Amino acid sequence: MASSSWQRSSYTGSSNDCVEVRTTDDGMVELRESDDGEVIVRTTPIKFAKFLQGVKDGEFDHFADPAS
Repeated sequence: MASSSWQRSSYTGSSNDCVEVRTTDDGMVELRESDDGEVIVRTTPIKFAKFLQGVKDGEFDHFADPAS
């Protein structure tokens, strides 16, 4: 299965501490951590969009490390 190239946020700079995302030919969205490329999470575009909206809305803020 061919896929598009992995993309990372422009805010990452040269750091490897980021999440990368790409789309696949079958219309799925794949995510991975840049420092552990062996583990890939697949989801649908709709579920990914809902996840991103949740991040923007602060739905997951309680998981943030208070020390950082």
